[in-house]
Amino acid sequence: MLTFREAARRVVEEGILPSMTHQRISQLRLADPDNFPEVQKIGRANVVDWKKARPYFEAHAQRAAARDPRRRPKPKPENESE
Repeated sequence: MLTFREAARRVVEEGILPSMTHQRISQLRLADPDNFPEVQKIGRANVVDWKKARPYFEAHAQRAAARDPRRRPKPKPENESE
């Protein structure tokens, strides 16, 4: 289970989207309640299961990239010299 803040960090770290905030995740939850993965409350934090949330964010990223090329993740260079 991940907090929205940690889920946002993972979305960016795993290259799903170039940017994401926990506030945006909250907005997505309210705007798309039928498709958003189940949210649980732990203390004051909202948490999601990453195994269920990752496919949701990947699908969201595909829809966003189709609308706006700025939302496409930047490819990582394959042969970076150190």
